[in-house]
Amino acid sequence: MAIHPPYPTQSGGPAGPALRHPHWWQRRWVRYGSLITLLAMSGLVILALVREQTGTEGFLVGLGLAVFPVPLLIAAFRWLDRVEPGPWHNLLFSFAWGACAAALIAIVANSFATRWIAIATADPSSADTLGATVIAPVVEESAKAAAVLLVFLFRRRDFTGIVDGVVIAGVTATGFAFTENILYLGTAFGTDQLSGESGLASVTAATFFVRVVMSPFAHPLFTVLTGIGFGVAALSAERQHVRRVLLPLAGLLLAMGMHALWNGSSGFGEWGFFGVYAAFMVPAFGLLTWLAVWTRQRELRTVRAELPAYTVAGWLGATEPWALGSMRARRLAREYAGHHFGKAAARSVAEYEAFATSLAFLRHRGRLGRAGADFVVRERELLDELWRRRGIARPALAYAARATTPMPAPPPWPAHGYTNGYGYAAPQPQPQPYAPPVPYPAYNPYRS
Repeated sequence: MAIHPPYPTQSGGPAGPALRHPHWWQRRWVRYGSLITLLAMSGLVILALVREQTGTEGFLVGLGLAVFPVPLLIAAFRWLDRVEPGPWHNLLFSFAWGACAAALIAIVANSFATRWIAIATADPSSADTLGATVIAPVVEESAKAAAVLLVFLFRRRDFTGIVDGVVIAGVTATGFAFTENILYLGTAFGTDQLSGESGLASVTAATFFVRVVMSPFAHPLFTVLTGIGFGVAALSAERQHVRRVLLPLAGLLLAMGMHALWNGSSGFGEWGFFGVYAAFMVPAFGLLTWLAVWTRQRELRTVRAELPAYTVAGWLGATEPWALGSMRARRLAREYAGHHFGKAAARSVAEYEAFATSLAFLRHRGRLGRAGADFVVRERELLDELWRRRGIARPALAYAARATTPMPAPPPWPAHGYTNGYGYAAPQPQPQPYAPPVPYPAYNPYRS
């Protein structure tokens, strides 16, 4: 049983050494400033390179056409992430990394490698084929995977499972595909300008149909495989170091393989592209879509299964686990709060729902022995966040629970409370959970 305090000591003495001030490179504003500067410089360079290859008019046409699938893809990934919404700045970083940094790495590395192969073999045609089927998948998927790795390492609290990996990977790939489509569509437009073609017979129309209409999900589909690998690794215990390394690598290799198959489909004959599209891409897309939706429903079941323990302890209302485990009830709760108390109240209910979901996932990982060493501190932080918002959230969720499917009977929890994955006993059930004698229910994770 742990005996250390849940919060770090603020001064020296018997409780522990004084906290040290972080070095300048560890300060948050330095890290964020460096990252923003890197992405901005990458964006400017990629903008200049694409404009150089397409021309100003071609760039504008490509930009206008390439933007069509972006809102639909972002909306799909945001819908998938609604159970435990991640911070918006993680998604913004992922899209910017894909559109700027990853695209710049891909253009420079692919061009250099293809040119080197052409000079070494004196066969430009074979160099282009090899570059498209071997070099491009390795370089592009590695560049996109870097964003997933960075979020996995530095935003670990926001990366807790498969859905998080799918969303970060998908948004990164959406940004990458956006920049790549500008280049391809702008180049096609320039070709049409030289040949005088226009309308449905033009190269621009054919490129738009193949890249935007038929396969807007291609790049997200490839990179999502890497995201799933990181997501499964996030579910693994911290001591399983080999598994946490091999699973992301396996996902990356699968992404490279599918990308190579897709790029090489044009070399399989006149109907090779459509054969690969029908036999591999569409089934893979359907399978991964089913997996993502199933995982989303599984997360809701986890919320309904884990939160009743906090109801017994007095932290949540009796109907809240059921309401928080239903997306319809969540939406009704936000609408109720917004209608009666304003937009700020609706945001507060949304935050309450997100914190409660994080709490359910944290307890689930702790019960399975997969939570980190900061389990108690993180649990207390989440409970405090819920308690501060209870005044608005509880009536809204109670209304939503009454308006949706009838709540099932609560499970017969033991009288002594529950035990989490680390062996810490939970608070005793309060006889009047909504009128505790202290500002919030008594909390003592170290009581045996």
